[in-house]
Amino acid sequence: MKSTYSLLRMARHAGLGAIALASLASVAGCTVGPDFKRPDKPTTTGYTPENLVPKTASAAVADGGAAQTFDPAAEIPGQWWELFRSAELNALIQQALKANPDLDAAQASLRQANEQLYAQQGSLFPTISGTGSATNQRVSGASQGQTGWSVYGVTTASLSISYTADIWGGVRRQVESSAAQAEYQRYQLEATYLTLTSNVVVAAINMASLRAQIAATEAIIKLETDALNLVQTQFNLGGAARTDVLQQQATLTQTQATLPPLQKQLAQQRNALMRLLGLPPTDDAGQNLQIASLHLPEKLPLSLPSQLVDQRPDVRSYEAQLHQMSANIGVAIANQLPQFSITGQLGQASAGISNMFLPATGIWSIGFSIAQTLLDGGKLEHTKLAAVAAFDKAAAQYRGAVLSAFQDVANALRALQYDADLLAAAVSAEQVAAQSLDLSRQQYQLGATTYLQLLNAQQTYQNALLSRVQAQATRYSDTSALFQALGGGWWSRQDVKPDSKGQPGGILNVPPVQEIKLPRAGH
Repeated sequence: MKSTYSLLRMARHAGLGAIALASLASVAGCTVGPDFKRPDKPTTTGYTPENLVPKTASAAVADGGAAQTFDPAAEIPGQWWELFRSAELNALIQQALKANPDLDAAQASLRQANEQLYAQQGSLFPTISGTGSATNQRVSGASQGQTGWSVYGVTTASLSISYTADIWGGVRRQVESSAAQAEYQRYQLEATYLTLTSNVVVAAINMASLRAQIAATEAIIKLETDALNLVQTQFNLGGAARTDVLQQQATLTQTQATLPPLQKQLAQQRNALMRLLGLPPTDDAGQNLQIASLHLPEKLPLSLPSQLVDQRPDVRSYEAQLHQMSANIGVAIANQLPQFSITGQLGQASAGISNMFLPATGIWSIGFSIAQTLLDGGKLEHTKLAAVAAFDKAAAQYRGAVLSAFQDVANALRALQYDADLLAAAVSAEQVAAQSLDLSRQQYQLGATTYLQLLNAQQTYQNALLSRVQAQATRYSDTSALFQALGGGWWSRQDVKPDSKGQPGGILNVPPVQEIKLPRAGH
């Protein structure tokens, strides 16, 4: 007869062998549900009904007047904002990347998704738990009609093993779903990065534009003040009516009234920029960017639509959601099928610690179970149908994201073309209006024209000057919009912090020593 110790060894090997066999069956088993396939790339080759003009118009102005060309072969740099050649703009971007809380939140969300993925991967392995107990009892013999008492103890220690065999691949589909969720957060991080950098560039350009508009308005106020002095002089000499003086005063005050709204917009835009930089409004980041300090990029990249779906982080995040919904269908189908589980226990039980490891104290058990839901009012079936509907919804959202991406690029291309035409026309209009104003002022001094003609010349020049300033800034901001619409070159950067990726591990369910805090005496 074999000894108890030999039987114990056989049981141990039998239990581990059964779990290993189940693990092998799980790996080799089927995986129910659809296997994800990336959506087909678009076959369209352009963004506009007609062939795109390869070069925009130019304007006779130093700041932002250069012609821009579109090059399908050009690469999109990861730090695309450096094409504006502004050290101050680069410094603002670096400050935002360092301190913006939205970017930190996106990094943390990615870290969370990766850790949840690693936690889900743990479901592929058996769960082993250890238990131990020791009990001593003093029992009176009176209950049995005896005198005296006796003391005895029971000591047990065991390892329990449980494993759910992934025969249908439901657990693997859950891991696949978690991996897709982590991928979604990865692209959400890139979308946050791209939005942040684009918003900083646009905010800085808007501030520069508002400063230029304020400077232009102040110049117009000076011109209208000079015109008021001129009309007043003509009135004193009898060459102008009192109504002309009053009309010029009204024109001057109206122009002065346009200055506070511009100053208000500048202050609010500055506060918005400080929020992007992760700073309170009381701080000063040296945000005094001027339009003249910016260089307008003259060679612009233009990716094909088939490339755009890979470059846009929002499109890629919708694709990751589609992948996640596909995997969830497999999870729902697997839950409708029989579930197989294996349990085992291996340990020692003795009358005391001193006898704990004697051969006769070994205990073991092994079990196998199968469970199948037979009646649940259609819960599992409707859960599967809901997963299918979620997949259809994600597919529609993906198609919508692709169309929105095409729209963004098309809008940016149209804007850049018309911005160039607008600036060229605005520069010409300003030049003509300035000449007309000079001529009207001279003629009015000589009495060769009426005050009404001088007033019209002033208003025409005022409108032309402000239109030119705004058109200059628009070309810069719409150039930024094109880089954002094309994806911003995130694939050329390393935006993910190492700790956001995490790493699988931590097999033992024991917290690190530094996380264990024992209570102090008296507390």
